[in-house]
Amino acid sequence: MAAALTLARVYQHSFDTHPNVTLAVTGGCLNALGDCVAQVSERTMGTRKETDQYRAYDIARTFRFFCYGFAISPFLGRWNAFLETRFPLQLSNFTRGPTYSRNLRTLRTRGGWTEETIVTTTRNIPKEPISWVALTKRVAADQLFMAPLGLVLFIGSMGIMEGRTPRQIGEKYKDIYADAIVANWKVWPLAQLINFRFMPLPYRVPFSQTCGVFWTLYLSLLNSREDAKQDRRVHRQRLQEDWRKDSEGRIHENEAQSAKIL
Repeated sequence: MAAALTLARVYQHSFDTHPNVTLAVTGGCLNALGDCVAQVSERTMGTRKETDQYRAYDIARTFRFFCYGFAISPFLGRWNAFLETRFPLQLSNFTRGPTYSRNLRTLRTRGGWTEETIVTTTRNIPKEPISWVALTKRVAADQLFMAPLGLVLFIGSMGIMEGRTPRQIGEKYKDIYADAIVANWKVWPLAQLINFRFMPLPYRVPFSQTCGVFWTLYLSLLNSREDAKQDRRVHRQRLQEDWRKDSEGRIHENEAQSAKIL
């Protein structure tokens, strides 16, 4: 318990001084952890053929997941700040003034979040009931806008980092996007409802990415299977191309021999 409190204080201090870097590093590490779990799962729970295929640990793959989490997390932090001010759960908790809280800063100071101010502790203002309408709007905005966009960014960035061609990236979208977004809508609305309702703003991205370790596990497995399918497809195309060239070479050779005989 003491260790957890110490870790929380260290995280809060880091967030207060360097919010974007803190979110980026935290998100990258949690994303990398999700891929580590995925690769271990592929080796321990797969068939013998799959285990042989994934025998060597793919460090580059984990690094790609780290890079994606590192890049997307500050953006998600700003998105959460936007939802905080656009759909306040308690209107009396918001005020404009010279005193800015630690969690919502102006865009001009230390890479902070927004010009809105949230009063996190106040004794003079009576507590208002939580607006479930605003909470529902937060979840709806997150799932109808950010979830589809995030999945587009994930598939595209992974394809680019893997060195896929635009055509192969397009095939990835076609093969896995629909299944992934449906799976997202089955899992994340409840998780985000808990996140937006109970978690303080600095901890929302880490909370969602901690829950997202299992989501990253799913995406990693899905992406890996699609990569394997594309690699098999490319291998078959190369074999067919080699067979075609070999056949054409034999035909030309036979024609040349026939011409000599004549």
